[in-house]
Amino acid sequence: MAWHRKLVARRWDYSRQRRSPGRPPTQAAVKNLVLRLAHENSRWGHRRIQGELTQLGHPIAASTLWQILHTAGIDPAPRHTAPTWHEFPSTQTTGLIACDYLHIDTINLHRLYALVFPEHRTRRLHIAGVTAHPTAARATQQARNLATDLGTRMDSPRFLIRDRDSKYTDAIDASFQAEDIKIIKTPVRAPKANAHRERVVSTLRREVLDHILILGEAHARQVLTT
Repeated sequence: MAWHRKLVARRWDYSRQRRSPGRPPTQAAVKNLVLRLAHENSRWGHRRIQGELTQLGHPIAASTLWQILHTAGIDPAPRHTAPTWHEFPSTQTTGLIACDYLHIDTINLHRLYALVFPEHRTRRLHIAGVTAHPTAARATQQARNLATDLGTRMDSPRFLIRDRDSKYTDAIDASFQAEDIKIIKTPVRAPKANAHRERVVSTLRREVLDHILILGEAHARQVLTT
């Protein structure tokens, strides 16, 4: 009986037979295509890449795709590592420019108005003009001159942030819109919506204007541009 049991066990022993390799390995060309799509589209997750591969005629399981990206050191779900809200504005500063009227009291107690445009990325301050009478026609011409200068630059801003002051007419907005600069109006009585402009103006007052007596328009323009 013992001899028979050994004979039966040997008869049905599959340990020496070649084991099935299981799921076939992913082709190298498909792996390279996966990595290429991931590098060229950093915001795509593994699900989006899976859909694109299916349309190209390369069906692949999501788990396999996830493993390929993970092995290559690429986050399979980049949406989970997106910038935080505090990091987001710093990534958008290249295309932002603000607008505001800065009032200046001269030594004779005459009030002047300077139309200023601070850039978010470079912190550069553009002085469009200084006048005691900020009429709509004058402001429009000043805005048109600045918009033309900005439009000729390679890194021209994409958005202009301003408040809802009545001195900003439709003609001023049209001057920037002609240069493909979109106008963004802040909410009513919400200075924090244009906090960068508020900070620039306060710094300009604290560091410069509070220590100098302004004589007139020409003097104010010289002080602001130097």
